[in-house]
Amino acid sequence: MYALFEEAGKFMTGRVLSEADASAQVELDSGKRVKVKAANLLLKFEKPTPQVLLAEARSQAESIELELAWEFASDDEFGFADLAKVYFSDNATLAQQVGALLRLFEAPHYFRRAGKGRFRKAPAEQIQQALAAIEKKRLLQLQIDDWAQELAEGRCPAPIRDQLYRILFKPDKNGPEYKAVVEASRATQTAPLDLLQRAGAIDSPYEFHWRRFLFDQFPKGTGFAALQAPAIADELPVAAVRAYSIDDSQTTEIDDALSLQGLGTDEVTVGIHIAAPGLAIAPGTAIDQVARTRLSTVYMPGHKITMLPDEVVQSYTLQEGRDCPAVSLYARFDAQTLALRGTETRLERVPIAANLRHDQLDTLITEEWLAQETPPALPDLPAGVQPAELAFLYRLARHLKAQREVVRGKPETFNRPDYNFRLVESPEAPLGEEPAGRERVEISVRQRGAPLDLIVAEAMILANSSWGQWLAACGVPGIYRSQASLAPGVKVRMGTKALPHAGIGVPAYAWSTSPLRRYTDLVNQWQIIACARHGKTAALAAPFKPKDADLFSVISSFDAAYSAYNGFQGGMERFWTLMYLQQNGITEIDGQVIKDGLVRADSLPLVLGVMGAQGLPRNAHVRVKLGAIDLITLDVAGTVVERLDALDAPAATEEETDDEEAAAGPIAIAVDMDAPAAPAEDAPTP
Repeated sequence: MYALFEEAGKFMTGRVLSEADASAQVELDSGKRVKVKAANLLLKFEKPTPQVLLAEARSQAESIELELAWEFASDDEFGFADLAKVYFSDNATLAQQVGALLRLFEAPHYFRRAGKGRFRKAPAEQIQQALAAIEKKRLLQLQIDDWAQELAEGRCPAPIRDQLYRILFKPDKNGPEYKAVVEASRATQTAPLDLLQRAGAIDSPYEFHWRRFLFDQFPKGTGFAALQAPAIADELPVAAVRAYSIDDSQTTEIDDALSLQGLGTDEVTVGIHIAAPGLAIAPGTAIDQVARTRLSTVYMPGHKITMLPDEVVQSYTLQEGRDCPAVSLYARFDAQTLALRGTETRLERVPIAANLRHDQLDTLITEEWLAQETPPALPDLPAGVQPAELAFLYRLARHLKAQREVVRGKPETFNRPDYNFRLVESPEAPLGEEPAGRERVEISVRQRGAPLDLIVAEAMILANSSWGQWLAACGVPGIYRSQASLAPGVKVRMGTKALPHAGIGVPAYAWSTSPLRRYTDLVNQWQIIACARHGKTAALAAPFKPKDADLFSVISSFDAAYSAYNGFQGGMERFWTLMYLQQNGITEIDGQVIKDGLVRADSLPLVLGVMGAQGLPRNAHVRVKLGAIDLITLDVAGTVVERLDALDAPAATEEETDDEEAAAGPIAIAVDMDAPAAPAEDAPTP
C-alpha cells in the first residue's frame, strides 16, 4: 500500500511498511524510512504507483479553472476530495482528487488552507486584490526581462543608469533594476561592473568615482544653502604682533599663522594664532549644523569640498592685510636653551602681515639658507617677514621635534616624499569648478620635513598638545587623539580623555588648529574659548560638559566621515597616478618590496601587487613591468623583470609601511551573483 502525505509544505509519497493508530512508517522512493503522523496522511492507495499517480494528478490540476472551482466550492470548510467530486463528478478518480489537492494548494489567493488537506474559500474582494498583485508582479518580471535583454545587447536602460550607484553599492535586492543587472550578468556570464561599462552606464572612470562618493557621502549634493556669517560681538584687543601664515597656493581656509617677539633678548615669545570662527558661530545654529553634517573639508587633486561655505570661510580666514579674530597661544622660550617657560591663551585680533606659500618658497628657504648665522634677504620674501625669525622658528622646530623623539623612544623618519598633484588645463578638458577627469596631470615630489613644513607642523603640535593639557587642567572635556604605544597594531583612537599620544610623543593631543576645516577643531575651540573667558569655572560655561553624550556622538560621526574622506582622497590620488602612467606612456617602474607581493614605486605615489615579488626580502629593489590599467577598479598589476641592488634602497621602518598599503584590485560591489534567483511566486512546489 502507498500513502500520500504532507510534510513541511511539501507532498510526499511512499510505501506503507506499518501502521498504528497515531502514525505510520513509510519508506520513500529514496529508501529512507520516515515516521508520519496519522493526521498528515492524506491518501492511501494500492495503485497506480506514486510516480504515475502524481503525473496524472498534475495533468488533472492544470485542467482545473480556479474561478470555476471557487464558484463550485462550498462556503464552509471543505476537503480536496469534496471539491474533486463537485468539480469532476461524484465518482472522481484518485488522480482527479490529487489533482484537486495540488491545484488548491498552489492557489492560496483563491483558497485558504484550513488544515491538512482542508481549505476555505477566500473572500471575493481579497481575490481581486491578489489577482491585481499577481498581474503587477507578472508585468514587473516582463520589465526586468526587457531590461536584462537590453543590458545583454550593450544598452543601458535609463532607470538602471539612474540607480547605478545604489545597484552597485547599496542595493535593494528586490528592486527590478537590481534583478535586471543580476539576470543579465548571469545570462551573459559577465561581471556586473563589466556588463554596465559595456552597456554605457558609466560615462567616464572619473565620473564613476566622483558620483559614487557623492552618492555615499553627499546624496543631496555639495552646494550650501544661503547662510550669513555672524559677526563677532566681542570687543577684541589688537595684538602687537606681525603674524604670517604658511600654506600651499591652493589653500583658501587659512586657519593658522605664526608670530615672533623678543628676538635678540633672553626670552622669545612664539605666537600661534588660530582663526576663531568659534567666537561667532554658536553650537546649534544653522552654520554649526552644516559643519556638523560635513565634519571636515574633503580634499582631492584639483578640487575640494569645503566644510563651510566660502562666504563664511572668508569672514574668519586669516587673510593678509587684515586684523583677524584669533585664539592665540603665546609660548615663551629661553632664547639660548629653548626651554619652554610658560604659555598663555588670548582672544584677540591679530594683524596678518603675509600669507606665505611654501610651494613658492621651498626651493628658497632651505635648510642650508636657514643654517646661516644671518640668512640673507630673499627677493620673494614679503617685507614683513624677517629671515632671522624664520631661522629661529626652524631652530625651535628641530628642538621640539627632538624632544618628542625622546618621548617616542625612536626618531621620526621621513624616507618617503609627499606628492603634489596639479591638473593642467587643456583644450579637450578646460578647468572648471570640478575636474572633468581628462586633464593632464603633473605629479611633483616634496620631501617630508622641508623647513617650512617642519616649522608649521611643530607649532601646531605644540598648540594642540598645550591646549589639550589646559582643557584637562580646567576640567573641561575635549576631543583628543591618543595612542597607547608604538607597538604593532596599536592604533590612534579618539576620545574625551587627555591620554598620551605615543606616535607624536606628547602627553595629550587635542586637534584645535584647523577650525575652518575640521569640526573636531571647532568643538575644541569652543571649549578653549570657555577656558580663556572663565578660567577655573570654565566647566560650568563650556558648551560640552563632562560625559556629554553629544560629544561622543560628534566623535563617532567624525571618525566615520574622516575615514571615508581620506579613503576617497587616496582613491582619487591613485586614479590620477594611473592617468599619469597612461599619459606619459610609462610601462616600467622601479620600486621597493614592502611586504609579500606588494611593491611601492620609488618616484610615484603607487602601491601595486606584483608577480615575482613574493618571497623577496623587504626593501628589495626591483624593476616592474606594468600590466593593463583599469581606471574603474583603480587596478594595475605588474611583474618583476629585474632585481636591482637592494642595498641602494633606504631602509623602511615597519611604522612607515604598515599604514600606507594602498588598496589595489577590483572594487567591492554589493551585487551578489551567487544568491538564488527569487521565485516568481511564493507558493510551495509539489
